[in-house]
Amino acid sequence: MIGKQIRIERIMDRNTGKAVIIPMDHGMTLGQIDGLLNMTETVAEVSDGGANAIILHKGLVRPGHRRKGRDIGLIIHLSAGTSMNPDPNDKVLICSVEEAVSLGADAVSIHINLGAPQESKMIESAGQVVRDCNRWGIPLLAMIYPRGQGIDPTDPRHVGHAVRVAEELGADLVKTNYTGDPESFAKIVKASSIPVLIAGGEKGEDGDTYKTIYDAVHFAKCAGVCMGRNAFQRDNVAKFVSNVSKVVHDGVRPENI
Repeated sequence: MIGKQIRIERIMDRNTGKAVIIPMDHGMTLGQIDGLLNMTETVAEVSDGGANAIILHKGLVRPGHRRKGRDIGLIIHLSAGTSMNPDPNDKVLICSVEEAVSLGADAVSIHINLGAPQESKMIESAGQVVRDCNRWGIPLLAMIYPRGQGIDPTDPRHVGHAVRVAEELGADLVKTNYTGDPESFAKIVKASSIPVLIAGGEKGEDGDTYKTIYDAVHFAKCAGVCMGRNAFQRDNVAKFVSNVSKVVHDGVRPENI
């Protein structure tokens, strides 16, 4: 599938084989949050910082397109839900692969919460998306998390299961939770046939974030990071993303930043 190969190189560094991806789909879930109030400005800052790609919902592709500056890969998110839903872990498809292609997407992404009441519906929808991605030659990033009641979201057993589900579905990349230590995460990454990226979560301390990324990428050998609020809610977004890119692509140690 040469189409997928070409497009993957638009969202991952073809030399390092790694990626810094900044999701900005949070407005659908959380509303008008800090960092996503001016999409053109935020996309510019993320791009200037050297991120490989961004993730947007279809309605924000137009306001996020700057028509100038450094180019950046575009991943369109196909599934959504809001925090006002009685089950905020429920995600439904709101965009098709074909529609994403018409909007200029280099790849698409979907969200699955394992253990949630609507898990089976989310997996069924993912199967449909995979078929369409193969038809159009579009890479699929599966965001899969263990999030059911009573489930530890960082337990290596559950995180490994999430990664395996992405593989079994036919995704091209997978984003999931970091287990918290490179040893357990390394086993998960080694057992995966597709690139694994770690989620960033909520905004944390700079030093702790850089160390987590360094350990996951250079000890556990994951393929990079896919981080949203932890990036776009910084005081200096471009500088922070630039530092993350140095850690991921250049192997710069946290203490040297």
